[in-house]
Amino acid sequence: MALAIFDLDNTLLTGDSDHLWGEFLCDRGIVDSDEYRRKNEMYYRQYEAGTLDILEFLSFSLTPLTRHAIHDLHQWRAEFVDTKIEPIISSKSRALLHQHRSQGDYLLIITATNFFVTEPIAERLGVDHLLATDPEFVGGRYTGRVSGTPCFQGGKVERLNEWLGQTPHTLEDSHFYSDSHNDMPLLEAVTHPIVVDPDAKLANVAKQRGWDVISLRD
Repeated sequence: MALAIFDLDNTLLTGDSDHLWGEFLCDRGIVDSDEYRRKNEMYYRQYEAGTLDILEFLSFSLTPLTRHAIHDLHQWRAEFVDTKIEPIISSKSRALLHQHRSQGDYLLIITATNFFVTEPIAERLGVDHLLATDPEFVGGRYTGRVSGTPCFQGGKVERLNEWLGQTPHTLEDSHFYSDSHNDMPLLEAVTHPIVVDPDAKLANVAKQRGWDVISLRD
């Protein structure tokens, strides 16, 4: 059973779930809209540029989870997935997942976006397993801290290797699909790196190395 590994944001999704969650919080008045939106945009531009301090961003993005009861958070998250995520799941993404599933591959999403936001998205996409940045959860509340290694850049490879060590899976004949130059460490680690609607930096690398480039946009 070969691994079919997928980045989530701007790969299987035609947008960024982390950024959209911030927008959703602003739209619902759950956070201070002006200030939160400004910082949300700033961190997103840093991510695109490859200059993001992931721990600084996570301190920002996980703080709203600490201020509300889990029941309310889950209710808002369900609304978020229905209204913001469902419209950005393309038919081509569903078809690609179906293709790998039909081949008997094991489907794995690996994403820097935190597990709270991405868990129901992975469930909706029907993948076998999700590796995401884990927010610390103690005594029925989120603490605002990260548990373990953030699933970002080289951290994706570290988290994947930890998971491989606990399962019978290997990277033999593995695929990894991503849009972002931030995922270069994992693209270089798999058998079949596949670039999806890439940013400019990754598009240049793909051209130089002869990697396959596809689009999952409808």
